[in-house]
Amino acid sequence: MENVIKTRLLVAEDDESLGLLLKDFLIAKGFDVVLCDNGKKAFDSFSKNNYDLCIFDVMMPEKDGITLTREVRMINKNIPIMFLTAKSMKEDIIEGFNRGADDYITKPFDTEELLVRIEALLRRSKPREDGSDEFQIGAYSFNFKSQALNFRGKHEKLTTKEAELLRLLCLNANNVLDRNFALKAIWQNDSYFNSRSMDVYVTKLRKYLKDDPNVQIINIHGKGFKLYVEKGA
Repeated sequence: MENVIKTRLLVAEDDESLGLLLKDFLIAKGFDVVLCDNGKKAFDSFSKNNYDLCIFDVMMPEKDGITLTREVRMINKNIPIMFLTAKSMKEDIIEGFNRGADDYITKPFDTEELLVRIEALLRRSKPREDGSDEFQIGAYSFNFKSQALNFRGKHEKLTTKEAELLRLLCLNANNVLDRNFALKAIWQNDSYFNSRSMDVYVTKLRKYLKDDPNVQIINIHGKGFKLYVEKGA
C-alpha cells in the first residue's frame, strides 16, 4: 500500500469542546492534526515538530495567539497561520496581521468555509516554502535538513543543535536573535546550564564560519546574537 504523507496542522484552542470538534473535522478531511489547549504547549510542540499550517485562537491561557504567532514567526517566517477570533476583536485581528498572521475566521464559523481557507493558504504557501531550509551565508551554503555547511568544496556536518541554532540565526540574519527565545526554542528552557551550553555552540559555529571574513556572529550585550553578513558578500 502506498504511504501518503498527510498535511500536518497545529491547532491551539483552549475551548475543549470546540478544539475536539475542530480536530475531528480536520482529521475526517484527511489532515494530521495536533491539538494544544494553550499557547505555551503549542509553541513547545511547534519547536519540536514540523507543521504545514497553524490555527491559533487569539485568547488563550499561558500564551495568547498573538504572542504565539510572533514567536513562531521567529522560527519560521513562511508557515501559514490562521487566527480564530471573536467578531468584536477588530484590534486583535489588526495586531495579529501585524505580527504575521495570514488569515482569520470569526467564531462561530462554518467548517466548510474554514476548510476552503485552509486549502487556499496551503496553495499560496507552497512557492514560498520551497528551499526554506537552504540558506546562503556569504560564501557558505547551509542545508538545514541535511545539516550540511559547505564552503568552496569544504563540507562540515553539523550536529542537530548546531544546525537548529544556525537556522535561527539565518532566519534572523543581520537582526538580533533574542538569547532567551533561542534557548526556549532549542533547549526548551533558559536555565543557566543551557545558557552556557548555547555559548559553546555559538563558539563552534564561529569556528565553522571563520573562513569568510564577511560573515560574523556578533554578541549583542544583554540581548542575544546577530549573524552579520556583509551586503554584497
